[in-house]
Amino acid sequence: MDKNDSTTEFDERKRQRIRLARLEADMAYFQARIELIGEANTNNRVAQRKAFNFLHKTVASKILKLKRRFSDLG
Repeated sequence: MDKNDSTTEFDERKRQRIRLARLEADMAYFQARIELIGEANTNNRVAQRKAFNFLHKTVASKILKLKRRFSDLG
């Protein structure tokens, strides 16, 4: 493996670590929003809970895919 390939691989792993950190921050945000919404006793809160639950699941799926692809990031 030449130096250029090694540098490219290092840069890609760095980008993926940053991406993972951002996704994990998004997950924490969505979890907090779901907790803050509390009981879904209005149509607006029901809609918000659904939206944030969907976003939470989507981001969780992306995190799992990223961790599988780059197993050393996990």
